[in-house]
Amino acid sequence: MITSLKIAVCGASGRTGSRVAELAAADERFHLLARVDRAQMVRFEGEVGACQAVVDFSAPEATVRYAAACGRAKVPFISGTTGLSSGQRAQVVAAAKRIPVFLAPNFSRGVNLLMHLAAETARQLPGYDAAIIEIHHKTKKDAPSGTALRLAQAVMEARGTGERVPTVSLRLGGVVGDHELRFVGSFERLELIHRAESRDVFARGALEAALWSAKKKPGLYGMLDLMALR
Repeated sequence: MITSLKIAVCGASGRTGSRVAELAAADERFHLLARVDRAQMVRFEGEVGACQAVVDFSAPEATVRYAAACGRAKVPFISGTTGLSSGQRAQVVAAAKRIPVFLAPNFSRGVNLLMHLAAETARQLPGYDAAIIEIHHKTKKDAPSGTALRLAQAVMEARGTGERVPTVSLRLGGVVGDHELRFVGSFERLELIHRAESRDVFARGALEAALWSAKKKPGLYGMLDLMALR
């Protein structure tokens, strides 16, 4: 007999949050207790203790409150919210002292493998110029995307020079998410490309992260931990 993981989805009316809720409701591994939006925030803060994990795709200000509520209730918190300021991220990360906090700007296994490859490529091609091009739907608010920022960080940390990676952000139509990382030398160039064809790749990844996080001790985690790439 399968024991279903009791979860709530925050930001459940958004593009990705709504899909997370739909997939969870149709999956016997999960028991969807609540679909939460800003209007239900106060009620959620009082009832979050009934959950075994919370998946969040909301907005930065809301994410900070959801993380704090989960910390108080000792409920694992999984978030794909992007656009957090350094201060907001620090507030969310603070909850990791009490609970598992799983943060990922992108829950796609393919994109996270791309990040791993980005670091290795940067080390192997130290003299090559690096640049990123990212494309998302025209209603996406933050630019560059959280994934593009993490790709740039991976390259910079691998090289250890502090040299910034130029990033071009485009907001076009209904593009789910394209990321292209180029390494250009004098006589050749290498292009690493990932294209998300459906928002389901993010939603399914977030649910996988919820199952994984529910078994972990307090701490800060991400997709590279889930994929055993660090």
